[in-house]
Amino acid sequence: MSLRKDKQTDELFRSILSLGSVEECYQYFEDLCTVKEIRDLGQRLEVARLLEGGSSYLQAGEKTGASSATIGRVKRCLNYGSGGYAMILGRMKEGGNADA
Repeated sequence: MSLRKDKQTDELFRSILSLGSVEECYQYFEDLCTVKEIRDLGQRLEVARLLEGGSSYLQAGEKTGASSATIGRVKRCLNYGSGGYAMILGRMKEGGNADA
């Protein structure tokens, strides 16, 4: 399930790292993604937060409206993925999202 590294993806990630505030994220992502894509990404993050916090699949679905397929995918990533969700959720708990 590893993302293949290439120049375009590197540039995308560098562009995201250059953003300095939540407002800049809104501006950039509104141009970069559809509203649905952004909402789907936010939903996945919330599902991950809920599952890490001990919520069941059913509870996560009820709270977020996510499908069982989305919840299952997030759970697989939490258990067998590259550790990205755990890293970000840990940073958010530590206050790493100060301007949110």
